[in-house]
Amino acid sequence: MDHKNIFKKLQQNIGVFQYLLENLSSEEYNWSQGPDKWCLLEIVCHLHDEEIEDFRTRVQCVLEDPNTPPPPIDPVGWVMARNYKGQKYNKVIHDFIKERKKSIEWLNSLKNPKWDNTYNHPKLGPLSAYLFLTNWLAHDYLHIRQIIRLKFDYLHDKSGISLDYAGNW
Repeated sequence: MDHKNIFKKLQQNIGVFQYLLENLSSEEYNWSQGPDKWCLLEIVCHLHDEEIEDFRTRVQCVLEDPNTPPPPIDPVGWVMARNYKGQKYNKVIHDFIKERKKSIEWLNSLKNPKWDNTYNHPKLGPLSAYLFLTNWLAHDYLHIRQIIRLKFDYLHDKSGISLDYAGNW
């Protein structure tokens, strides 16, 4: 897939995330499938932090200096360390969308990026800028699926009725 097409899909996903996440009750965005599962608030906090500190940073690092390791990240640890459940839901959505727009602007400003630049990770092996870019979009899709599943399970839990008539998940 052409990198410009990935930029376009990352841009389009802004609307998908807004549609799926905005205008929800606090009960809905704080509900989870269990104590070890994330609620929508935690997912949005994760998307925000990953936007800035993972994908945008890694693409930039590998494009600019593929011989220098990108800064470490701890997405799972951030949930508690950054008090995701204590954040303001609507503000985090706004901040995530703002950062995504900033990312798109930055991506579109790149002049002749070297997508084949590769960082040689000590455990994972060669990781190209294009690999990070493509996985950025894949990360969106994984969380869109997660959000939809969470909303489906919330509907099932709160309605108390079988949703089998709708079809098989």
